[in-house]
Amino acid sequence: MTLSNDFTEKTIDPDPFVQFKSWYSEHLTTGIAIPEAVTLATSAKDGKVSARTVLLKGYNENGFVIYTNYNSRKGSQLLSNPFAALLFYWPESGRQIRIEGITEKVGYKDSESYFKTRPKESQLSAWASEQSKVIQSRQYLENRYDLYKNRYSEKPVDKPQHWGGFLLIPEWFEFWQERKFRLHDRLVYTKRENLWVIERLAP
Repeated sequence: MTLSNDFTEKTIDPDPFVQFKSWYSEHLTTGIAIPEAVTLATSAKDGKVSARTVLLKGYNENGFVIYTNYNSRKGSQLLSNPFAALLFYWPESGRQIRIEGITEKVGYKDSESYFKTRPKESQLSAWASEQSKVIQSRQYLENRYDLYKNRYSEKPVDKPQHWGGFLLIPEWFEFWQERKFRLHDRLVYTKRENLWVIERLAP
């Protein structure tokens, strides 16, 4: 991708959600593999941090949505400590976006609506996988999948109670653009009294 060097405090949008949409939409049309892949970092109550790659499933002016098993490690951490961070990194364009904020559960109806759009095989996997639990073998997992495949062979798959979405409500954004000699652009938005303040950070 060819980027413009015209990325400054004057050219960046005053609304971080608009700026995110601009960059994200651009990456969706460039042929980059899985542009919606994002690193999600969470922390337990004791401060131990874990991170993993998930897929962004939606965003609007309220925040960013991902879906998971609420009993998974990330799910249980978010339920006990709602602070989290997202990192989008697109090496093809030399850009990244960092987002930090607080999470809350997505409403049941919204989670159910999204669940219905998933392929049936993915719906069954949500039942079969006791995510993040130790299991004795691959065969155990496949047996559980077959169990639910048979159970729902002639009817729609119900959304599991333990499965749904989280909305990350941002309090801070960083838009990073690679530049020569490691003199990268770093423009951040910080929410202060319901206003977004834009500042530049040294690379």
